[in-house]
Amino acid sequence: MIAPIDAILLIPALAVDGQVVGQSLAIIEYLEETYPAPPLLPSYPLGRARVRQIAYAIACDIHPVNNLRMRNYLTETLKAERTQVDTWYAHWITVGFAALETSLSESKMTGRFCHGDTPTLADICLVPQMANAYRFKVPVDKFPTLVRIDEAARALPAFAAAAPDKQTDAA
Repeated sequence: MIAPIDAILLIPALAVDGQVVGQSLAIIEYLEETYPAPPLLPSYPLGRARVRQIAYAIACDIHPVNNLRMRNYLTETLKAERTQVDTWYAHWITVGFAALETSLSESKMTGRFCHGDTPTLADICLVPQMANAYRFKVPVDKFPTLVRIDEAARALPAFAAAAPDKQTDAA
């Protein structure tokens, strides 16, 4: 059973038929299962595993240490200065992006997007992290593969419409 809305303290959350699905990857996978076209995962097991590996690296290794809750804890509880928080952010996104850049740039499976020439779950995870890197002025010139993939994705109408500056509730 999916937790009731009052049990979910974090966003994002998707309300479906009186139930709430929380966490980005769970929401995306629910949508993939409910609306399978266009597919967000390749049709073959190793391709699906690779896409999940990339998505999880972003969602589990890069995003958590840089989310708003972490930044607020650093400033409000630990009383870190803005420059210290910015240094924290830049460090962790750079470490994560360096690993991702190496992995993607060295793989023959990387195409126009993270995996091949069609956007996948991995691209859905990458684009927001790239937006955050730009937002917090983290230099990304050392990550040409990530920059190229991000530009290709953001050129698509669905990604353009999902950009933070297009959202009425974005902070």
